[in-house]
Amino acid sequence: MIIDRPELLCIAHRGAMGHAPENTLASVREAMKLGATCIEIDAYYVDNHIVIFHDDRLERTTNGKGYLNEQSFESLRTLNAGDGQQIPTLEEVCSLIDSQACLNIELKGENTAAPVAGLLTKLIDNGWHNESFLVSSFRHRELLEIKKLLPAIKIGALLHGLPVDDAKFAEDLKAFSVHPSIECIDKRFVDDAHARCLRVYAYGADHIDDINKMHALGVDGVFTAFPERVVENYSQGDFSTRWCDR
Repeated sequence: MIIDRPELLCIAHRGAMGHAPENTLASVREAMKLGATCIEIDAYYVDNHIVIFHDDRLERTTNGKGYLNEQSFESLRTLNAGDGQQIPTLEEVCSLIDSQACLNIELKGENTAAPVAGLLTKLIDNGWHNESFLVSSFRHRELLEIKKLLPAIKIGALLHGLPVDDAKFAEDLKAFSVHPSIECIDKRFVDDAHARCLRVYAYGADHIDDINKMHALGVDGVFTAFPERVVENYSQGDFSTRWCDR
């Protein structure tokens, strides 16, 4: 007898960062290999290039030093981002994915919205479905800029902590989804977000206990460094629907 598995969307956090250096092509490739059909990466606009990187400084994940946005693109490309990987560009990540997975682009730096919107416009004009993209950020002004430039692109509002008005801030942004930390989420917040027709994607769910706990709270998906821990236990639905019906 086949027992239907419960649904919980797996979003590979910075690729499969539990298996390969985060925010690298190797990490993205591994995430797809492990069955993730949604992948999250972080974006900065540096020296006229959209680079995929999480921190504002280089030391934690590369052999470089200093602030990311004070470097030239050429110098960034000489750095080892782990296991010999380069810091990739958003174009390279999209070329690797080739419309075979949904992509969540988190805007990390200032003034990132406009160049990202410009690239997404080109990708959509060349065959990508606009529903393949979700743009998120803690910088909510950047999200407003994305919505102004590309109204059809879905946005996700990141937060750390529980606002007194729960998910109202994300509704005011006209967001598609809200992205809380697993450390700062409760059933009231999830229910409030759903009542406002928002999806809830919780980040930091790397252990199976945390993944199960998030499912019990009713979240729609989790960001995880270990995609296999979600896809082996929870149904992922039909990829053809992309973000729209997940």
